[in-house]
Amino acid sequence: MGQFFEAIAEFFGNSGIAGFFVDGGWKNLIMMAIALVLIFLAIKKDFEPYLLLPIGFSMLLVNIPFAGNELLGEDTAFIKFLTGGLPIYPCLIFLCIGATTDFGPLIANKKTMLLGAAAQIGIFVTFIGAVALGFTAQEASSIGIIGGADGPTAILVTTKLAPDMLGTIAVVAYSYMALVPIIQPPIIRLLTTKKERLIKMETPREVSKTEKILFPIIVTIITVLLVPSCAPLVGCLMLGNLIKESGVVPNITKTLSNSLMYIVTIILGIVVGAKTNATTFLADPLKTLSIFALGITAFAIATAAGLLGGKLMCVCTKGKVNPMIGAAGVSAVPMAARVVHKEGVKEDPTNFLLMHAMGPNVAGVIGSAVAAGVLLLLFL
Repeated sequence: MGQFFEAIAEFFGNSGIAGFFVDGGWKNLIMMAIALVLIFLAIKKDFEPYLLLPIGFSMLLVNIPFAGNELLGEDTAFIKFLTGGLPIYPCLIFLCIGATTDFGPLIANKKTMLLGAAAQIGIFVTFIGAVALGFTAQEASSIGIIGGADGPTAILVTTKLAPDMLGTIAVVAYSYMALVPIIQPPIIRLLTTKKERLIKMETPREVSKTEKILFPIIVTIITVLLVPSCAPLVGCLMLGNLIKESGVVPNITKTLSNSLMYIVTIILGIVVGAKTNATTFLADPLKTLSIFALGITAFAIATAAGLLGGKLMCVCTKGKVNPMIGAAGVSAVPMAARVVHKEGVKEDPTNFLLMHAMGPNVAGVIGSAVAAGVLLLLFL
């Protein structure tokens, strides 16, 4: 009988349940709770489900005591294999994004490129704030890039500059991207007047196929000449778009815009989630909380900067530009553009701003990639 109870005791002693009662076990509980929140947001709220679902589930697995390291620990061959290609995953995602992006609205109204650039101010303001709080330049760069509202860009910069922060930065970046419909509307209403929100913009001109083919080539040459370190992201984005607009390789376009994008996304989610174990994620709780606070600050400043740029453009064009489209400059394609459109419809059901907002929205993708290149150029 004694052997039976000893066996039971040994069983529970080696179970994950016992792991919660060892030093630091409470951190695993917190991380599992965060993982469940991410899964809830992905399934129930439909917030960035393609990434939050694999990240959340991977985070859940890696933080189950004892079992997590066996499945997704950084020493396992599975994660070593996937992590080996980590820097390339954001580039592949940009390649796929390019194959699904229509730069027509931006080409038709080129001045909205300035709104995408204005929104990147949030990155550099937050960088300065993070340095002031004691973060290194490399860490501050990874935190600031959250303001670009572009998950793959944040992952690439963090992988190169502050790899120990990858799990935290990725969770923060994608969490705030998922919350775009909640975070942006109050800022939009705060910084614009009802009169401004009611402005109707002229229908964009039709863009020719030649213009769409030349655009990715010209943008690549100009941006990479100025900031060579942005070549991986900008190059992949524009190659994907050129593949789409050329129309000569439809099967590749179909693969990039569907199967490859989903494959890379789920692999990236698994790898990022595997790096969110309690030991590293909560090694310094105050630091982690600071990153979350700075992340939303970056996003809020980026949105505000885009809006202020929109207000200036509205004045310069004598009321022909609705300032709200500047909020879409934070990237987060196409969610930010949809938020702007919905805010316009709330004020006037006949005011359709989606296509106008897509201009600064896709410009924001280019802008965040260039900003990432600048940070890598300075601090790598």
